[in-house]
Amino acid sequence: MIHLRLVGKTGGSEILIGKPLARLPELVGRERNAVIVTDENVARLYATSFPSWPVVTIPPGEQNKNLPTVLRIYRRFLELGVDRQWLVVAVGGGVVCDVAGFAASTYLRGLEIGFVPTTLLAQVDAALGGKNGVNFYGYKNLVGTFRQPRFVLCDFETLRSLPLQAVRSGLAEVIKAAAIADRPMFGFLEKNIRSCLNLDRKAIAAAVARSCRVKIDIVSRDEQEAGERRKLNFGHTVGHALEKISRLDHGEAVAIGMAIAARLSVRKGLLAKEEEARLIRLLKEAGLPVTLRIKPSSLGRALLKDKKRENRNIHFVFLSKLGQAVVEKIVPQEIIEAAHDLR
Repeated sequence: MIHLRLVGKTGGSEILIGKPLARLPELVGRERNAVIVTDENVARLYATSFPSWPVVTIPPGEQNKNLPTVLRIYRRFLELGVDRQWLVVAVGGGVVCDVAGFAASTYLRGLEIGFVPTTLLAQVDAALGGKNGVNFYGYKNLVGTFRQPRFVLCDFETLRSLPLQAVRSGLAEVIKAAAIADRPMFGFLEKNIRSCLNLDRKAIAAAVARSCRVKIDIVSRDEQEAGERRKLNFGHTVGHALEKISRLDHGEAVAIGMAIAARLSVRKGLLAKEEEARLIRLLKEAGLPVTLRIKPSSLGRALLKDKKRENRNIHFVFLSKLGQAVVEKIVPQEIIEAAHDLR
């Protein structure tokens, strides 16, 4: 097991990588009241492994990452008599972590929460860093809070139930972490991407741990995205727009976003063509898309709703080399022009 720690202004998180779900009661404390929030799919797979705490079950899927689902959780908390001494435990993928995290951080002005992410995407991204949010009128994470979970427990056995597409989606975030801040890790992925896809325990443990270290380092220096944390949005400006206007999942959309960001980095003279080619090759080897299949004009309209926009400008993440990112303001038209190259 690998034990990491993230310390932020809104609290500290213990990140336990490779710890089994069965050890959850000792993390919470056997005398403490707790409530589990999960979705119907995860409950079907793991409910028999849950401790004997009350369970709040929500519908699965990104379409349910919204305020009506949060209200559903509030009602169950009220029925259960949840008070400020209770701890909320979210068991599930990114949607569960985001919705439960938001509900916990706003109910009674804030309850402690722990995350048990059951997907690769959640283990390396959604469960880590203290950002909790829900979608609003189709726009990603438009309503949210910053509050660090008390712990994040990553059990690799939960990844065994994932379809290959979900593993690929999680690897998009792993590749992102390497591309922005860990060049040696990028080289590791080039040699071991097939082992990661096959969920080889040694390879996936290294991928999760190194991705978590990248995020911990950045978040500990900039918890509320005033500057440095924006680097974690590499590929996400375009990715979130694509999620709104297409049927791509998060990893697929972010992969295309990274490809466009790399192309724009080359256009601006920041990134060498050879570095761009390495990124594109790794994304392809992970089974992720790298070409745009919609009209760039449709992408442009969605970019105008980006929550990171300031007036006409967007804080955009470029690469200066693999393992090093920079953030600059650009106008959406520059992104659209780069997108034309990838059609």
